[in-house]
Amino acid sequence: MALLRYGCPTSTTWRLLEQPWHPGCSSHGHELKCKPPIYVSSRRRARGLLITDTASCSITTRRHSVTVKASSTSSSPSSSSAIADSEGFQVTAIPTKPVEGQKTGTSGLRKKVKVFMQSNYLANWIQALFNSLPPEDYKGGLLVLGGDGRYFNKEAAQIIIKIAAGNGVGKILVGRDGLMSTPSVSAVIRKHKANGGFIMSASHNPGGPENDWGIKFNYSSGQPAPESITDKIYGNTLSISEIKMADISDVDLSRLGVTKFGSFTVEVVDPVSDYMELLESVFDFELIRTFITRPDFRFKFDAMHAITGAYAKPIFVDQLGANADSISNGIPLEDFGNGHPDPNLTYAEELVNIMYSVDAPDFGAASDGDGDRNMILGKSFFVTPSDSVAMIAANAQETIPYFKNGPKGLARSMPTSGALDLVAKKLNLPFFEVPTGWKFFGNLMDAGKLSICGEESFGTGSDHIREKDGIWAVLAWLSIIAYKNKDKKVGEKLVSVADIAKEHWATYGRNFFSRYDYEECELEGANKMVEHLRGLISNIKAGEEYGNYTIQFADDFAYTDPVDGSVVFKQGVRFVFTDGSRIIFRLSGTGSAGATIRLYVEQYEPDVSKHDMDAQTALKPLIDVALSISKLKEYTGREKPTVIT
Repeated sequence: MALLRYGCPTSTTWRLLEQPWHPGCSSHGHELKCKPPIYVSSRRRARGLLITDTASCSITTRRHSVTVKASSTSSSPSSSSAIADSEGFQVTAIPTKPVEGQKTGTSGLRKKVKVFMQSNYLANWIQALFNSLPPEDYKGGLLVLGGDGRYFNKEAAQIIIKIAAGNGVGKILVGRDGLMSTPSVSAVIRKHKANGGFIMSASHNPGGPENDWGIKFNYSSGQPAPESITDKIYGNTLSISEIKMADISDVDLSRLGVTKFGSFTVEVVDPVSDYMELLESVFDFELIRTFITRPDFRFKFDAMHAITGAYAKPIFVDQLGANADSISNGIPLEDFGNGHPDPNLTYAEELVNIMYSVDAPDFGAASDGDGDRNMILGKSFFVTPSDSVAMIAANAQETIPYFKNGPKGLARSMPTSGALDLVAKKLNLPFFEVPTGWKFFGNLMDAGKLSICGEESFGTGSDHIREKDGIWAVLAWLSIIAYKNKDKKVGEKLVSVADIAKEHWATYGRNFFSRYDYEECELEGANKMVEHLRGLISNIKAGEEYGNYTIQFADDFAYTDPVDGSVVFKQGVRFVFTDGSRIIFRLSGTGSAGATIRLYVEQYEPDVSKHDMDAQTALKPLIDVALSISKLKEYTGREKPTVIT
């Protein structure tokens, strides 16, 4: 038996109840187990109901073990307070305690799947997020939920939905089967004027039971949450004491439609339609369709068994008329086909081999796990991400209707090459250099200062949304190629990707660029290397020589936001030389284990006769300097990088 209190939370009216009840029971794949059982009458949904006995509650799924469990602490008993809700469902306050390792990075929280499956790990972070937001930003409001289809997304979606309901959210729009690309989530937030949205993804990191999972929150304009919010989330994970969980059944995410629980609504939506509608307003689909269906043009899009597999056929095949065999690895899989969904020359090897074969298609592209990154290739020709954003910007006004009045401004992340700077200068456009992290572009876009931007890490996009956008970049390139060939008759030599790139270099000069990634380094050694570099730049003087290069300045990049005045420090150690060459070192926050050291090298070459040089050959002297001054091998033990771009 249990004593329960009726009326308002301070009521002293007690009643002995006889019927056993387990709060939060569900017949849809989850159970809420309580020890001892709680007894409650059929009037358990009376307003203000509080359970006062001690219970240990845990949610389990048929597929996985514990996800949310009452935790005892020295300051609070292990009890779950079920607060009846007059709006048609009950909310259970499940005791919890902080867990380590929930510091949120530039792209949300990423860890191994097994970490997120630990008791309360995900639930704590979601509740900490709601504890960090002003109530007016979610109470009775609309949120969006989507993900890249990776392992654990389906279970996580149910947890997020129940905690959202428990915290007073009015409605959630969720992609069918929990699928929705990161760009699409941003688009849906903006179209429906939602308060924000959850993205279940570890981006370009591998998926599956032994690999990575991640979660991030995007705000009301569709942009990643700013540091002011992510810092609060982390702070709240250190002091969290309870999780507010709605007692509702699992939602069938495989069927489009609306499910109502009193005042709370879940609507399962087509993850493609709103996004496609937006893209049709940006690009000239008729121009692209006319070109892509030419008998003398072939292209290949590699979805890498990731989220863009759900978008590729509806957009490229059904809407634009491409052949079905233009899409490879087009079925989203929980483990990405046991692959690494990172569209670069190493992990997209299948596409690279196709594009460098004798009978290569004219155009090739790939996207990553959550659909926000891209790689662009021509026949035996790779376009670096730094060059790609510069070439898109240089051609945008005449080839893409969205930019018919010209871009408002251009921006790049600090490590990205200076190719975009040269376009901004020639077009007399405002230009901004920001830290790595797409959220830094958002303020500039919202202020009307920025239209096109990019990162060397295969991220390109514009102000049509507030995320980088892989399919947008592919359509931008198809628009440029289609426009350049609109007067070409079938059988005439087409203007190729390589032709467009070389014409650009002849106009602006070539920025030779390469990035070396040293993945999963021991954190201690990586941090010591960075401290060594910071010590070096504190004493370096202009005019000092390193090999054939003369120092202009060296610093640890800091950024002051021109819109809100916020300042961030320690965004990358950079060495800038008098000839414009640069060496940059950063520790990346996008991995889930260890540290990833990124080394960036760039050298500007105005001489057209040297533009066909291999980038690694052109940059070798600068790379040698970088490895020497950083003592990277000494600090990490690494003989060579994991990935070279």
